[in-house]
Amino acid sequence: MLISPTRQSSVHRFEHSRMCLVLLCLWLSTFVAILRLLNGGSQMQGFLPPLPKPIRRIQTNSSPTISIFDMGISHKDMGISLDEWGSLQKALDWPSPDQEITQLNLSTSPVHSTFSIVGLNETYKVGEKIHVTITARDHNNNLKAYGGDFFQAKLFNSKLKASVFGEVVDHRNGTYSVDLLLPWEGQARVSVRLVHSSEVVYILKKYRESSFPRSHYKGYFEGPGPKGVRISEVVECNLKWGPNGSWIKGNCCCEYKDLKTGTVWQCERPKTLSCDNWVYHASGPMENPQNPFENKLFAKKLTNIELTGDMQIINVLPNTTDIGSKERCRSGLTTPVPAGFYLHDVWKSFVCNTKSFSPPEMGNCLKSKTVYLMGDSTERQWFEYLEQKLPGLKRLDLHTSRIGGPLMAVELQNNIIVHWRFHGVPLKFSKLPIADLHYISNDIDEIAGGRHAVIVFTIFAHRVLHPLTFYVHEVAKIRQSVVALLSRAPDTTVIIKSGNTAGLKSLAAFIPCTPIRLIGDRACVVPAQPCPSPGVASGMTYTPPSPVGGSTWEETGGEKTKKQNKICEGNAHIHFNASLKNRLYVYSTLIPA
Repeated sequence: MLISPTRQSSVHRFEHSRMCLVLLCLWLSTFVAILRLLNGGSQMQGFLPPLPKPIRRIQTNSSPTISIFDMGISHKDMGISLDEWGSLQKALDWPSPDQEITQLNLSTSPVHSTFSIVGLNETYKVGEKIHVTITARDHNNNLKAYGGDFFQAKLFNSKLKASVFGEVVDHRNGTYSVDLLLPWEGQARVSVRLVHSSEVVYILKKYRESSFPRSHYKGYFEGPGPKGVRISEVVECNLKWGPNGSWIKGNCCCEYKDLKTGTVWQCERPKTLSCDNWVYHASGPMENPQNPFENKLFAKKLTNIELTGDMQIINVLPNTTDIGSKERCRSGLTTPVPAGFYLHDVWKSFVCNTKSFSPPEMGNCLKSKTVYLMGDSTERQWFEYLEQKLPGLKRLDLHTSRIGGPLMAVELQNNIIVHWRFHGVPLKFSKLPIADLHYISNDIDEIAGGRHAVIVFTIFAHRVLHPLTFYVHEVAKIRQSVVALLSRAPDTTVIIKSGNTAGLKSLAAFIPCTPIRLIGDRACVVPAQPCPSPGVASGMTYTPPSPVGGSTWEETGGEKTKKQNKICEGNAHIHFNASLKNRLYVYSTLIPA
């Protein structure tokens, strides 16, 4: 439910705020005094919640001064524990240049950077590894003195439609190493790409933590105007997050607070209509805060470029030892590095024994199931795939947008029902009724659950344009709802689909690597983003994309879920495996073409 703002005089608000501040100070003083007495009069240090970054100002050449957005946000505001926040901070740690780079020729060059295979043998056996070193150099061909570059390394065979990614280890001195597993018989070659230089990663991190509004939205207000004629007004809207997070200052706006999640959405106050007349939401323009020098670092000739290096053919002989996993897929399994590989465009998992399903088998698997798909358009693609492949599944006309939803399809013979719905704002999409945009946690709260219910959700693509702490807050709310659901209906199947790691290169379009790990007794939620190279500091496990497009099905814990393989060769995705009770699965998503 969204609540419209109430009008109060500025004087009353000021007096009320001052009184609250005085009372708060008195309460804190009393509380500290009591603690000191209980502690035998010893001096106690007050708790200061860790912040993503200290408050500071950033001035760019082409944009106004921007401030760190997350100031004043504690782990409690995000809905997570102090230990979880510490884990997130550790996961987000990434090397940066030891000084600000102001010359392009000092940044990492994909032309001068190279890779080499250490001690290459004439033949290998399946299951053995090769060791690859990567040397980063600047445009003057000088060795880089620090790490932080985003490299991707893979072993591949185009004819066999096979590939496997390795974990790149950053030694933070301009050199990197990666061990590549040889999982198939035949030939293979090594490929290494510089996706982003360390200087670009630094810029991405800087703006990820800033309050600069890269994304704008529109609110459509409709209602009766003069003489009863229906009128429409369009205003700017955006997220309000944190004590200093209002994108427009002053008493300018209509505020809409979701009572369950606590999320506050703001729209400029219409000139004629009231705040109650908000009917539609739509995306607005994007804004890029980069200065001219930063734009040069993002140039196409420096982004996602393959390095020169050892291009020898690697010959792999068969081995009697089976390197795959025969264990049945279930929640809670450990994810090795790598998590699997592609051969003949089929995913071979090292986590568990995966299985592909024919269309008739899909129907038998989903018999008497109600599937709830929640999230963004990548989840809608699952709906559309089922609509195309599952025999007898027909879409109902709900008089909604075919791509904006909500959508519903039924298959009467096997009693299958499939739903799909967009998540709530922020949302970058065409004009949609605000009444149709629900927060995922709220929708989960409204589902009774049970053995017939399968819930699949994703929350990523439309959140990367906003503060990291807000994303943590939303994921924590979803976790809370999932825990409650599995408490009242433990037989419910819940699947978390990670974010599609699309190869977007514009700063306005994405933020680099923000792995969110909410790890408690029963939950682990990790999104995937266009991330820096999979190094030790990131603690992430990368697995390869398929060399070509296609679609497969994968069995997880007795339920089958679709894996979309329409991807870009050369990019990586992250494969996760985690548990919440016995019926929660974290599902990996591949990269869209």
